[in-house]
Amino acid sequence: KIDSRALPELPRPRPYREIWVYSARFEGVHLRGGSIARGGLRWSDRKEDFRTEVLGLMKAQNVKNTMIVPVGAKGGFVLKAPPSEGGREAYLAEGVRCYKSFINGLLDITDNLDDDVIVPPQDVVRRDEDDPYLVVAADKGTATFSDIANAVAAEHGHWLGDAFASGGSVGYDHKGMGITARGAWEAVKRHFRELGKDIQKEPFTVVGIGDMSGDVFGNGMLLSRHTRLKAAFNHLHIFLDPNPDEKASWRERRRLFRMPGSTWMDYDAGLISKGGGVFTRTAKTIPLSREVREWLGVEATELTPNALIRELLRSDAELLWNGGIGTYVKASTETHADVGDLSNNSLRVDAKDLRCKVVGEGGNLGMTQLARVEFARRGGCCNADFIDNSAGVDTSDHEVNIKILLNQAQRAGQLDAERRKALLEEMTDEVAAQVLRNTYLQTQAISLMARFSSELLGSMKHFIDVLEDSGALDRELEFLPDDDELDARAKRGEGLCRPELAVLLSYSKITLYQQLLQSNVPEDAWLSAEAVNYFPTPIREGYADLVPNHRLKREIIATQVTNSLVNRMGASFVLRIQEDTGASAGDIARAYSIAREVFDARDFWARVERLDNRVDSRVQLAAMVEMWSLLRHATRWLLNLPGRRLDIGQMVARLAPGIAELEGTVR
Repeated sequence: KIDSRALPELPRPRPYREIWVYSARFEGVHLRGGSIARGGLRWSDRKEDFRTEVLGLMKAQNVKNTMIVPVGAKGGFVLKAPPSEGGREAYLAEGVRCYKSFINGLLDITDNLDDDVIVPPQDVVRRDEDDPYLVVAADKGTATFSDIANAVAAEHGHWLGDAFASGGSVGYDHKGMGITARGAWEAVKRHFRELGKDIQKEPFTVVGIGDMSGDVFGNGMLLSRHTRLKAAFNHLHIFLDPNPDEKASWRERRRLFRMPGSTWMDYDAGLISKGGGVFTRTAKTIPLSREVREWLGVEATELTPNALIRELLRSDAELLWNGGIGTYVKASTETHADVGDLSNNSLRVDAKDLRCKVVGEGGNLGMTQLARVEFARRGGCCNADFIDNSAGVDTSDHEVNIKILLNQAQRAGQLDAERRKALLEEMTDEVAAQVLRNTYLQTQAISLMARFSSELLGSMKHFIDVLEDSGALDRELEFLPDDDELDARAKRGEGLCRPELAVLLSYSKITLYQQLLQSNVPEDAWLSAEAVNYFPTPIREGYADLVPNHRLKREIIATQVTNSLVNRMGASFVLRIQEDTGASAGDIARAYSIAREVFDARDFWARVERLDNRVDSRVQLAAMVEMWSLLRHATRWLLNLPGRRLDIGQMVARLAPGIAELEGTVR
């Protein structure tokens, strides 16, 4: 186990801790961004540089995890001597053996808990502080391994039980819930809504990366019955349907999704429009029909599979839906070597050549960050993968935190194993609703920040400089523009684009979360209710008395308060108020909470949000801006009160009746 930050030779970002597990059969590494960190373990095929792969994923996980309790972590292992005989079954069996050995290695040198007493690992020289929080999750190649990991954890008597690896047989099945795709779809719906289109009621064209047996691609392509999937590709096939029938193609995609192990070759050819078909990527060339040529705007009558895929990526479909693995779009200023995905060099296109209106990033790393910026600055609509596909990790977060509490209930004799399993299943829909709400609010926050982006560019520039000076942000690593570029944009009347704002939203949450954890906000009598509100209704009604003893109660409260404040008030709000008033982050959170309750902002926001697709989204944003301005002034006024009286309950009781009376008078 290595204190990575003590090694200046390591590439940035340097993890908080990393564990290496070495064997003659495999090597594995687990990287954590902090003491309370969460992320998946993948079965990597990058034998020469798998740590580089895992490090990049940990960095992405760190910004993805800002809406949940832990910071980012990631792990990966590679086989060093895969079996040469026995086919796929032998290969999978060896992978499972090495995965179990990898998990054993991680747990062998990890502290455990007996109630609240730390139990250090036996026969291990321990030079670090108490560090019992180790969890894993499914990832590429390990999607079905959660029960295997939990069985190993059970052998070790690990304190988290089956919360060690989320998504097992007693947990939330992400593919069954379709949660990652549904979360990304919230982002896609918002993009189109702001373009004036309701894709749940109006037809729209799509080019996709993936196939219907895949979780993110398959679920995503069933979320609207008006999806007109014109083309898709995966590692085996290219699917072309230049003029798809909405109803028939949706039913056929659903059939393939329900067929175990389906490929595009299983698609009913009789349902494909004239000029379409399914082609293998091993073919020397693929013939192009008149219909396909007219759609793509090419004259060639045939193309190699790779050339055809490049044309599909650059086609004028309204949505490019990434549900696969690989990086397919780079910035025109980047080389293929900069991307670090050698296997897709022959397919990759430049963002400046994309003709789609919207990119939905259900999969990770489909575009480079500079590609997103280039696409967005040319008028395209996108966020970032860590925003679009965060619903999966958010679901895992809920599962783990719910299981920690239910484990308390079991130890207290309030719950048996059968009822625990039934309760988890009963809460599935409500957990999904909570997770999708989080994605909705994060994408709304980016839209609100984008509304101010050009006029408040100076404020954002200052925010970036402060984060950078404090060491919280590495501007170069996050591909944020330097001061000269920001000055040039200011002169042109331009601001930051959505992918850049997504990064700042995440870092704002990272910073505020740490500040709140170091304050007494988690002990505040009013705000501590946020820990109870985090959980679904059956827990709030039956086990609320156990929440105060939840091991991550402080972290849950800090996360809830952070999300509430930053989602509604933007990335630079807390810093601006700190500099204007000298108040601490904790006092700002209290003042904001008072203002929010006094002006009944939640009801106002709900009424505005119910107007989705009924009024112009610009009208909704303008209304949001009015409430933002009111809360900003009220928060500052409260912080400037003599003696700074910030007891939330008392101040709400004192001020709310007068505001309500005033509102009634105005009406």
